[in-house]
This record gives sequence, C-alpha cells and structure tokens, in this order.
Amino acid sequence: MESVQAIKQRFGIIGNDIKLNRAIEKAIQVAPTDISVLVTGESGVGKESIPKIIHALSHRKHGKFIAVNCGAIPEGTIDSELFGHEKGAFTGATQTRSGYFEEADGGTIFLDEVGELPLTTQVRLLRVLENGEFLKVGSSKVQKTNVRIVAATNINMFEAIKKEKFREDLYYRLSTVEIHLPPLRDRKEDIHLLFRKFAADFAQKYKMPTIRLEDDAVRMLNAYRWPGNIRQLRNVAEQISVLEQQRGIKTSTLSGYLPNAGNNLPAVISHEKKDTDFSSEREILYKVLFDMKSDLNDLKKLTMELMKEGNKEKVQRDNETLIKKIYGDEDVVDYTEDEPSDLAILELDQPREDVSAPAPITQEDKYHFAEEIQEEETLSLQDKELELIKKALDRNKGKRKAAANELGISERTLYRKIKQYDL
Repeated sequence: MESVQAIKQRFGIIGNDIKLNRAIEKAIQVAPTDISVLVTGESGVGKESIPKIIHALSHRKHGKFIAVNCGAIPEGTIDSELFGHEKGAFTGATQTRSGYFEEADGGTIFLDEVGELPLTTQVRLLRVLENGEFLKVGSSKVQKTNVRIVAATNINMFEAIKKEKFREDLYYRLSTVEIHLPPLRDRKEDIHLLFRKFAADFAQKYKMPTIRLEDDAVRMLNAYRWPGNIRQLRNVAEQISVLEQQRGIKTSTLSGYLPNAGNNLPAVISHEKKDTDFSSEREILYKVLFDMKSDLNDLKKLTMELMKEGNKEKVQRDNETLIKKIYGDEDVVDYTEDEPSDLAILELDQPREDVSAPAPITQEDKYHFAEEIQEEETLSLQDKELELIKKALDRNKGKRKAAANELGISERTLYRKIKQYDL
C-alpha cells in the first residue's frame, strides 16, 4: 500500500493539513474494495482528485475511468447520457447509443455534482447500485453492468433529503464510505504553499520571473476566507503573475485581487442553496395576476357607474387616480370633451353626444356583464403562465436562455416548462 506522501507526489496534491491527510488515507484504504464512495466538500476544494486515486489503486485500474458532471447535462437528456437509448426512443434518436454505465463496464464512473440529478434518474441509479441492472431509454431489455461508482457533491445532502430533492435510500447507498475534503480557510498552513506552487507553474508557463509575496501580504493571504477555495487561489496567482510588473507583491497590490479582503470577520456560513424552484416563481405570478384582476375590476366598476349615472366628470377623476395607482406619479392626461378617454368611456354603439344620457340597462345586460366578470376571475394561472412563456420565446426568437432571463427563471426551469406544455 502506497503512503500518503507518495500519493501526494503522484497526483500533485499540495498540503500537510491533518484533515487532508486523513481524506487521502481513507481513499487509499477503500480503493481495493468495490464499495461506493461519496466525496463531500465545498466547490473548488479538489474533490475530483479522490476518485482518480481510488481508481488508480483499485483492481479496476486497467478499465475505463469516466467522469460525468451531472449538473451540466440537461434534465431531458441525462437518462440517455447515463444509460443510453434505443433508436426512435425520442425525437432525434436516429440510432442506438450506449450510455456511460455501459461504456464504463469493468471500470469506474465518477458522478460529480450528484445532488443535481433529477428524482427520476435517481431511481434508475439506485437500481444500478443495488443489482447492477439498468434499462436503456426506450428499451424493455434489462442490461447488466459491473462498475464502481464514486460520487461527489458540494451541497448539504441532509437538507436536500429534507426538501425531497434527493432520495434518502440513494444517499445511504452512495455514502457507504464518505470522504470529506476541508475548505481552504481551514488549511491555513497550506495556503501559502499552494500559492507558491501556482506562482512557479505560471512563471514557467508564461516565461517570466516568479512573483513573491512580502510578509504582510502572506498574512493577508492566510487571513482571507477563500470562498472559491483552491480554484480561486489559483486564479488569483495567475492574474497577479500576468498583470503585475513588480515581482514583489505588497499588501496594497494583493488586496486588489481579493474581493471583500477587508471584511474577514467571523460569520456563520450557510451551505444551503437558494431555493430557485418554481414555487417562488408561481407566487410572483399569482401576485401579478391578482393585481391585474383587481385593476380590471376597478375599471369595470367605473364603467358601470358611468352607464348608470352618466356622471362623466366623477369617472374622469376616479380614472386619473386609478392611472396614478397603476403607472405611478406620471402626469395624467386631462381628458376634454373633444378627446374622450377610451379608458373611461365605452361608447356602446351610441352617438357621442348621447353619453350624458346612456340607454337604460336591461336585466339581460346585467347578467351578461356579470358573466364577463366571472369569466375573467376564473382564468387559470396555467393559461397565463403558458401565454407568458410563449410571448417570451417569440420575443427572443426561440432563444431559451434569453427568454428565461426575461421571465426571471432559470434555464432549467424554462426547459421543464417547455416540456410540460409540449411547446
């Protein structure tokens, strides 16, 4: 069995933190077995190194190692990507395709961002973990695969389970052994080591002298929280190496590359992701539609008052107040006898000079008007939502990303809605 130090040198891992060493020890110990492993830790801590270590030290090292970023694959195609599909299974499936689980047979598959998997895909993955069986999309033939699954996530899995976004049974299947990588802010002694390594690499890459931090700058580097972890540290080292003329870096220079460098007070860090599902978007749509309905009902009441009393001046004043309420404090147009407001006056197929003495309202007219109000109030949210999505897609010429930005929803949510409404 190789030592931790030998593994670090082999895979280019920098640092002597005790938590980092423990994570590597666990990877070395679990590698010869076939049990599934879940790697946890914040984004940018280097979780992708652990699956490579496990595969390289296992008896599957001569088989394939396939890394899949589950968060980067659209929800509608992820089943096909992972498990394959038969010809004609869906529009565009012109030929039979093998999925990653079939291609990785006898090797290791690394599922990065596994917490982003849709619930339907999680059910399929659970079956693979339990008995190695899967079905291609559009096929009824059960196929077998012999793969080692290593997964990684940067979300709080217990919170995801609580919100019913991740299956509890799948979590316990994946996390037979859980390996946690610490954030960079908890590895204070390793920060400057990593920075020096990156600075040397970039100096060689860009053929320039290596940058060096002064003592005060080193203290600032170690005190910073590094929300982006190792990935952010590497980017900072590259920027300074390329942009700075002076090779000795002072505190004043370094602070320009560290966002909020002066705000390093202790804070409670929440690992919860903002809930951007459709529930919040639905609430916004409800509010907008209810406001619109209220304004329309106010206009109808004003029109009915005009029809009953012929009191044009009072309706005009009320209309001005209502327009201010809807559109803000802009100057309101002063409607004159020569230019009556279309908003305030319904001509009802009668001459304009007869507006002051409207025709009497029959009982049939009252029933008809009541039916219009009832029809307006029973418009479904689903119809309005579908109409808004269609308009956004038309205005943006079918570009989903732009339409999603206009609607204020995520591109994945818009894709799901397009599929739901069969647009």
